[in-house]
Amino acid sequence: MNGWAGKVLDIDLTTGQIREYPLDEKKARLFLGGRGLGARLLWDEVGPEVEPLSPANVLIFAAGPLTATGYQTSNRFSVSTKSPLTGTVLDANSGGYWGMQFKKAGYDVLIVRGKAEKPVYIEIKPDRVSLHDAADLWGMRVRAVTEKLGQNDNRRNVLCIGPAGENLVRLAAIMNDGQRSLARGGPGAVMGSKNLKAIVVEGRQRPEILDQELFKFMLYETRKLLRASPLTSQALPEFGTAVVMNIINDIGALPTRNFQQSQFEAAEAISGEALTDTYLVKNTACWACPIACTRISKTEKVEGEGPEFETTWAFGAQCGNADLAAIIEANALCNDLGIDTISAGSTIACAMELTEKGFLDSDLRFGRADLFAQALEDMAYRRGLGEDLAEGSLRLATKYGAPELSMSVKGLEMPAYDPRGMQGQGLLYATSNRGACHMRGNMLGLEVLGLPKLIDRFQVQGKSSYVILHQNSAAAIDSLVLCKFTNLGVAEEYFARALSAVTGVKYATGDLIRVGERVWNLERLYNLREGFTAKDDTLPPRLLNEAVVAGPSQGWVAKLEPMLKEYYRARGWDEQGKPRLQKLEELGLKELVS
Repeated sequence: MNGWAGKVLDIDLTTGQIREYPLDEKKARLFLGGRGLGARLLWDEVGPEVEPLSPANVLIFAAGPLTATGYQTSNRFSVSTKSPLTGTVLDANSGGYWGMQFKKAGYDVLIVRGKAEKPVYIEIKPDRVSLHDAADLWGMRVRAVTEKLGQNDNRRNVLCIGPAGENLVRLAAIMNDGQRSLARGGPGAVMGSKNLKAIVVEGRQRPEILDQELFKFMLYETRKLLRASPLTSQALPEFGTAVVMNIINDIGALPTRNFQQSQFEAAEAISGEALTDTYLVKNTACWACPIACTRISKTEKVEGEGPEFETTWAFGAQCGNADLAAIIEANALCNDLGIDTISAGSTIACAMELTEKGFLDSDLRFGRADLFAQALEDMAYRRGLGEDLAEGSLRLATKYGAPELSMSVKGLEMPAYDPRGMQGQGLLYATSNRGACHMRGNMLGLEVLGLPKLIDRFQVQGKSSYVILHQNSAAAIDSLVLCKFTNLGVAEEYFARALSAVTGVKYATGDLIRVGERVWNLERLYNLREGFTAKDDTLPPRLLNEAVVAGPSQGWVAKLEPMLKEYYRARGWDEQGKPRLQKLEELGLKELVS
């Protein structure tokens, strides 16, 4: 199996048993790797009777067929599990170096099941896999664990949880390479529930590539396209992902103060341009990435990676805060504690609104960036109000009598685009299988940037076809596993040809998109099996009922219902949002429901 390593590593922490067995070739070709293969394995492993934080839940770490080949951005990997925050199917993926080393160690998939009696960590080498006592690591923060287990050896890459994961915070991230994260939906809490502190990998051998000449040609062509794109060759390297801050704000789609407004008066002060002019030390890159969008920032208190656009928004406009240094420091603290920055910032913003409207007695107020550090520490250690913050915004707002103030979908906090100013983005959020997510397809290109063309951002009719295309494409890219920024300059055709060169299996562009459609429908089936229905494909009441009061999006609400009906039809689903048997048969999924 060229491209794939051909092996699954399966570790039962309850018994200590470590097994290896061949990767199922049929599943690999149908679902590729990463998110797709993870979802397929999760379907078999974790049914509706399994509680997310019980030993019966599993963590499925998966590389893709392009991982570690040297193809541009082929550094990524994913983790799949049942989310403790949402109860949905969950995958999160990350860049850096860990995924590349895992694949070089000779595996496509690691399944972790059960629960260790006491804290442990896993060490994976090409010739040996072992479990070690982690009592001395339990309680340590991410950077300290990474330094201790990494041993100053750049061939040893560390994945771990921080105190948030240990304390089963539902927003807990799994961190790799110190400051990279598998963050959304709380996978770190699942890892903590298993008493698993870390996984260390050492790799030695790149996967075999069947057609070297074609692969070299695709490397050259992809590099040429990335250099030709203003986004991947100029904007992202120079200003990072926060380059879109002013753009989104200018059109009236930047959620502000827990989505009460759609423009932030101080957006320029927290933009990518502002970061470059003030706290930026340099930019850097993940393995095999020519884009180099990562920021290294430094304030008087901290130095480290980030912040990304979503983080800058979450602790900036969303919390009514214009102090860029405070955002950088909140990001660094989240990384060290092991917390998802988007959900953390939005949960704090929810608490701020709850407080200002009299539902909650706390000191949190919009603009109080001086309280970020204490709120995050309390969240990670479940102290005081942190006990409630650790549960996420929906449980927090529900407990204090105002669930409508949680800006979430299926329990996952919404990212930095207001659907009232980007109608297609609202449909994306409402139908995303893991909850509101900008990485499950993003209408930024079409509705704002004009990539590959500009469509009316307020248009409703016909919008579902664009959304579906982006969702299917995103699922395919997540299964390869590549960085989606590559897709800003490179079409899926090039990914398909690179995949064909590596594996020897003929993949056309349509075949790759069909993989994405298959993955999307499988995730939908998983959520339906968990009890989710069409009623969960919705947005917070504020966005459906409260029009934007000022700015370029003034007067608009999210017009979800007509788009949703059109979306179900275009997906080949019935009126209740259930995939029809004909569609499942087309995708090779019918056997899962028969």
